[in-house]
Amino acid sequence: MDAFSAKDMALKAQKKILSSMATKSSVQMFIDDTTSEILDELYSVSKQYSGNKSEAQKVIKDLIKIAVKIGVLFRNNRFNTEELAVAQEFKKKLHQGAMTAISFYEVDFTFDKTVMEEILTSCRDLLLKLVNAHLTPKSHGRINHVFNHYSDPDLLTKLYDPSGPFRSNLTKICKGLNKLLEDGTI
Repeated sequence: MDAFSAKDMALKAQKKILSSMATKSSVQMFIDDTTSEILDELYSVSKQYSGNKSEAQKVIKDLIKIAVKIGVLFRNNRFNTEELAVAQEFKKKLHQGAMTAISFYEVDFTFDKTVMEEILTSCRDLLLKLVNAHLTPKSHGRINHVFNHYSDPDLLTKLYDPSGPFRSNLTKICKGLNKLLEDGTI
């Protein structure tokens, strides 16, 4: 039996269009200024760390595509009760991650790469569980790409080195995270 649904088709088209529009100018419609500033700093860190501009761009573009697609799914009420519970768990874990990131930044030499790696891995797993039935394997790959990149222990260690090259980036990232926490965004 052919189960055509105009609503489903419109949602697929919306996700596809948004996926191809993940450029800096179009993203400003979906992502606030503070988040945009954090993404700029994450891009800078990735570019400096990897020495590869296109890889850094790909990581940020993947992150944006996933955020926008999840936003579309949420606005279209596509998540069932169980998935909404997973979304809440993800939000709590993301909040914990932001608090931990800020704490490690504010108190020198308290950084524990294992703790940050575990939080990021847990966030990745929850996100994959949330979108499992809604997004394609390609999107799942994007989630893995982003979280595997930013949970790299060497990257995290260099990012949190108090005299390291990424200190100013980390300062701006944590300032942004603090603002998002205060606003209740995360």
